[in-house]
Amino acid sequence: QVQLVESGGGLVQAGGSLRLSCAASGSAFSISVMGWYRQAPGKQRELVAGITSGGSTNYADSVKGRFTISRDNAKNTVYLQMNSLKPEDAAVYYCKMTVLWKEYWGQGTQVTVSS
Repeated sequence: QVQLVESGGGLVQAGGSLRLSCAASGSAFSISVMGWYRQAPGKQRELVAGITSGGSTNYADSVKGRFTISRDNAKNTVYLQMNSLKPEDAAVYYCKMTVLWKEYWGQGTQVTVSS
């Protein structure tokens, strides 16, 4: 059973930065597709960024140029570097692993951005 544990959320002022981490258990991390999603109150969960096993990345238009997703297969960890944060980036951020036709979600980490 895969477990995903996010960390790194918190309170930051607008214009600031945070780095989220998602550590995965198990041995399938290196062949997985990893994604960061977020959900703000009253809104649907949305994809923020994704990274394939080969390192290809994609981003939501709203975060392009500000957020960077990366992975360290040796550490079974995916990261989301968030710069130039805006109040509208505030949400619970979740990581998702897709591997062998299955999906796994972390418990989420809260990001709060003060204006």
